[in-house]
Amino acid sequence: MVRSSARRATAVAALLALYAAGCSGPATAPPAGATPTGGAGATAAPPAGPSPVPAARAGLGGRPSPSARPCTVFPADNVWHADVSRLPVHPRSAAMIGAIGGGATVHADFGSGRWEGAPIGIPVTVVPAGQRRVPVTFGYAGESDPGPYPVPPDAAVEGGPDGTGDRHVIVWDRAACRAYELFDAHRSGAGWRAGSGAVFDLRSNRLRRAGWTSADAAGLSILAGLVRYDEVAAGRIDHAIRVTVPRTRTGWTWPATHSASSATDPALPQLGQRLRLKRSVDLSRLPRQARIVAEAMQRYGLVVADHGSAWFLSGAPDPRWDNDALHALGGLRGSDFEVVDAAGLMVSAGSGATG
Repeated sequence: MVRSSARRATAVAALLALYAAGCSGPATAPPAGATPTGGAGATAAPPAGPSPVPAARAGLGGRPSPSARPCTVFPADNVWHADVSRLPVHPRSAAMIGAIGGGATVHADFGSGRWEGAPIGIPVTVVPAGQRRVPVTFGYAGESDPGPYPVPPDAAVEGGPDGTGDRHVIVWDRAACRAYELFDAHRSGAGWRAGSGAVFDLRSNRLRRAGWTSADAAGLSILAGLVRYDEVAAGRIDHAIRVTVPRTRTGWTWPATHSASSATDPALPQLGQRLRLKRSVDLSRLPRQARIVAEAMQRYGLVVADHGSAWFLSGAPDPRWDNDALHALGGLRGSDFEVVDAAGLMVSAGSGATG
């Protein structure tokens, strides 16, 4: 919140008066309206300050106060933000690209408007500091972070309220800098029930426990890999993009923590595999929105996160997307990609930090 110069002058005068009186210790109380946060998985409350979003949930269009500590989606040295443009090609790249579908085309699985009655993409609900936490029950409770979660009753559901697909719910608490992610989410009494759920501290590089899923098959954060309109409007996506493939083999590739396959064919990719749009692919004729997405695929690549249609890119719906521009990504084919060997980036198997 921006305060008037008169209010600033008053505050400064009061502070000087306290010092003149020989006061010691804190000069002022926390600002009015500051709301402590915490809850499941919380390690420390963020610095007191104004709520970064209005009381009403603002969606991805919400903007934090200029005075609030910014909440990025994972630290700058996190593997999602790693530049993979010069990493070596994986020795089984050709086989894995063929298994995914060398002739299949890229599809932006997000956009504006509606498809079959629901917004196109995986929606993100931004909640204010102090959002009421509600109970959540899980089908895969042994691999889910326990509730309560700050999921409002009107949180956006992938596919809409009556959707029959993955029904992801992604809640972004910018004040606490945490993401709360649910798979197969449904309202249940005063709270929610879901297949699985995960809480991600977005200021930490810590990965989920080995063998654990999340709201995604790979055990990764969905929010981290979504294409968001605000990024494209700013002219640059600074992270890898979530992608689905038809089949994977058993096991996982760092930074993934979970497998969803029993197949052993070495030609198949694993969950967590890093893919890259080849540098030789000319992007100059793509419309702006598509070009920015493609540039990110060349620099930061794609992360295989779940099973689904080949080369489907995940993003958040927004009425400002130009669907015709996004459809231009369909001019890219699987053969325009390669699998990279990202093992050299790893510092620790339990951390998403890169060296």
